[in-house]
Amino acid sequence: MLTVRQRLLALLTLCLALLAVPGLPARAAGQAAGQAAGRTTGHAAAPAAGQAAAHDPVVFVHGYNADPGVWGSLREDLRADGYADSELFSFGYDTHQSVNEVLAGRLAAYVDEVRRQTGAARVDLVAHSFGSLLTRWYVKFGGGGAYTDHWVSLAGPNRGTSTAWACALWDQACRDMTPGSYVVKNLNSGDETPGAVKYATFWSNCDEVINPDDSVPLTGALNTPVGCLKHNDLLGDDPTSAGVRAFLRS
Repeated sequence: MLTVRQRLLALLTLCLALLAVPGLPARAAGQAAGQAAGRTTGHAAAPAAGQAAAHDPVVFVHGYNADPGVWGSLREDLRADGYADSELFSFGYDTHQSVNEVLAGRLAAYVDEVRRQTGAARVDLVAHSFGSLLTRWYVKFGGGGAYTDHWVSLAGPNRGTSTAWACALWDQACRDMTPGSYVVKNLNSGDETPGAVKYATFWSNCDEVINPDDSVPLTGALNTPVGCLKHNDLLGDDPTSAGVRAFLRS
């Protein structure tokens, strides 16, 4: 159990890190408003009849206290790789709700709508931080394994993070992120990377939000250390983006 002083320090660390989201690199910030507005509901033009999708649609799932605008850099890089806007989607959600009781089900409905619109059999899921838990729950317990090709976690608290204790008393999502929580315990019971889904994680040894740092890697996943980056810096880091895009091509 953390002392009162440790809890206060953890709360300060968590708040400072999460408030830093708007300070992402300029190319992400400059596109945030337009991309978030057009892609959070999944309403996009379907491909013409008989036209096969060039790629699996990518569904981005942001982290705690964030929004779909954080994905500007990676979206730009995927478009440069040949992805169409109609293949890139962002799931926007209330990050203070329960992973297993609320959010995974809403993600499932969103993915179903993406598949309906695009005609794709499966999607690729790319998650940051807290988004890693709800996407994993969808894949492992919500039937998403049948509809997911690639799953990517950037700085996800996959084994829990002690900094979440700072807000766990009043916030369900924070409770879900604590080490040993119901969500963390069930996600890591048995096979951590079940089914035919391809799994990858990217983690930093300087992450001020994920504690311990090695909470991110999973048995059975392609686990990539990205060096000394802060929690939110993985979202705009060029080598990390290159690693994610190479994995999605695999």
